[in-house]
Amino acid sequence: MTHTENAATPTPTLRATRPDAARQADTLAASTLTELLRLMGAEAIDSALGDAYPVAMRRVRAGATLYHEGTQAESIYFVNIGSFKSIRTAEDGYEQVLGFVRRGELLGFDAVCMGQHPTAAIALEDSRVFSVRIQDIFTLAQRAPALDRVLHLAVSRQLTARADIADVMAAVAADVRLARFLVQMSERMQACGQSPRRLYLRMSRSDIASYLGVAHATVSRSFSALAAWGCLRVNNRDVEILDMPRLRAFSRSTRGLIEDPSRLMAMPVDALPGSARRDQFSAVPA
Repeated sequence: MTHTENAATPTPTLRATRPDAARQADTLAASTLTELLRLMGAEAIDSALGDAYPVAMRRVRAGATLYHEGTQAESIYFVNIGSFKSIRTAEDGYEQVLGFVRRGELLGFDAVCMGQHPTAAIALEDSRVFSVRIQDIFTLAQRAPALDRVLHLAVSRQLTARADIADVMAAVAADVRLARFLVQMSERMQACGQSPRRLYLRMSRSDIASYLGVAHATVSRSFSALAAWGCLRVNNRDVEILDMPRLRAFSRSTRGLIEDPSRLMAMPVDALPGSARRDQFSAVPA
C-alpha cells in the first residue's frame, strides 16, 4: 500500500511493513484504529476518525520471531491475542529473558529512540498484533488524542514492569523470586479480567529460570517447595494458587527456605508458609 497525496485529506495512511514474502504471509486483512483503541481501553473514541485509519494486523505463530535483535525498527506493536517473551542474546549465545508481554501491552517502543530493536520478541503461543509504522505513529497521535493517551499509558505500564523485574531480582533466594513472579503474574491476570488464582504458564521452565536469573533445576525445586508448603498446586504449566495471603507473605521475605533449611526446622509448624510440615520439606526434590 502506498501513500497518495491529496490536498483535501493530508492525513497519513497506516501501512504494514512487508520487506519479504514471509512477512507478507503473516499480514492479515487490515483492522482499524478504532479496534486498536478499544483493545487498549481508550475512552471517548471518535469512531468516525478511528475507522478512517486502517491498521495492519499480523499473525505470529508460536515460536516465531516478531522482530529480531539489532534489526531496523519500522513498526511498534500492540498485542491483540497471545503473548510474547522479550529476549536479549549475549555474546556467548545465551538468551536472557527480559520480560513477558500479554494482550493489551506494547512491543517495540524501546526501539524508537535508536532506530533498531535492542531486543527480540518471540511468540509463546499463536498470537496476533496490531502493527503501526513508527513514521506514522506520532502524526497520528496528534490527530487522534485517544491514541496519544494510549501510548502514554502503555509506556507507563512498561516502566512499572521494569520496576517489577527489579523487585524480583532484589530477592536473594530463588524460591522468593518465584513467589514474587507468581504474585505479579496473578495481579496482571486479575487486571485483565482473568482468574488471579488459576494460571496457565505459556512460558517454559527454562524461560522462567532465565527471567529469574537462576538455573532450570532451581526453578523446578522452587515450584515443588511452594507446592509442598501449601501455597500452590502445580500440574505441568497449570498452576493454581491455593493460599494467596501465604504466598504473598512469603514473597515479601528476602531469604528463602530452600537455601537455609535450618530456618524451616527451627520454625513452629503454625508459622510455616502454608500447611507444610517438617517432613514435607525433606520430600522436596533435590
